Amino acid sequence: MFKMSEYSFIAGVLAVALALGCYVVAFVSARVTGRRVLLAGTSAGALAGAGAGGGSGGTVGLERSGSTGLGTYGTLLTYLALTFLTASLLFRTIATGHGPFANMYEFSIAFAWGTLVMYAYFERRYHQRVLGLIALPVALALLLYATTIPATIDPLVPALQNNLLLSIHVAVAIVAYGTFTVAFAAAVLYLVQGENGRRGLPSRELLDEISYKAVVVGFPFLTLTIVLGAVWAEVAWGTYWSWDPKETASLVTWLIYGSYLHARVVRGWRGERAAWLLILGFGATLFTYFGNLFFGGLHSYSGLNNQ
Repeated sequence: MFKMSEYSFIAGVLAVALALGCYVVAFVSARVTGRRVLLAGTSAGALAGAGAGGGSGGTVGLERSGSTGLGTYGTLLTYLALTFLTASLLFRTIATGHGPFANMYEFSIAFAWGTLVMYAYFERRYHQRVLGLIALPVALALLLYATTIPATIDPLVPALQNNLLLSIHVAVAIVAYGTFTVAFAAAVLYLVQGENGRRGLPSRELLDEISYKAVVVGFPFLTLTIVLGAVWAEVAWGTYWSWDPKETASLVTWLIYGSYLHARVVRGWRGERAAWLLILGFGATLFTYFGNLFFGGLHSYSGLNNQ
């Protein structure tokens, strides 16, 4: 089962890379085609239909014209990558007898898997493959990082031996991190879009909505992650909260996204300020994920030689 997990992992990495390649080529191709049409003297009505700021024109990059085939292949390859990574996690779970929470290798794959799941959900809901230009590189980076760290199977330390509680704790964290990646992708595209708009990108209004809806989904899961983590901490260490670096980073991340929702709902925050806040929140998410490698603490279960 260990070998099957490794083979599925490698296949998943290749599928993500190919999917990203399809999206990039499709987007660039659509932009080049759009420029050529413009230089050829497109009518005003046609130009309005391909406008950078409008909702209909915003999807030209991956949804229309000659790029449709490549965009479709990108989506199919994303689903194939999800299948391979799901198999990898299942095979490893069978081989180890526990969920993907024992070390950084396992959770890196799980983080990438959650990112792809949530990207696929929002891409299907909003028909915006352009989100993959940001979300898929994040997933690919996590998978490539996993190739640099040990994949060995070691016995669980005592604090990690509550399989059910920890499996649920990690599962809800994966959902939260995946949705925050989608919110980050939409926020980056919002800033790239600019006030004048860019051909091939969705409208700023749509990107702002996607960011908000992603956080609405992810924030309750992050809350549940912290609550379940506190319950696990009491079982493992005899205290619900010990200001461990990872606990503190999780709380800071929760406060950032909570502030975003408060500012959005109560004060009507939108636009660039909200986008930058979401980028800050994703930075805090990554710090929460990697922070224990630098600061140690009770969560130092990376499986790396220096821990």
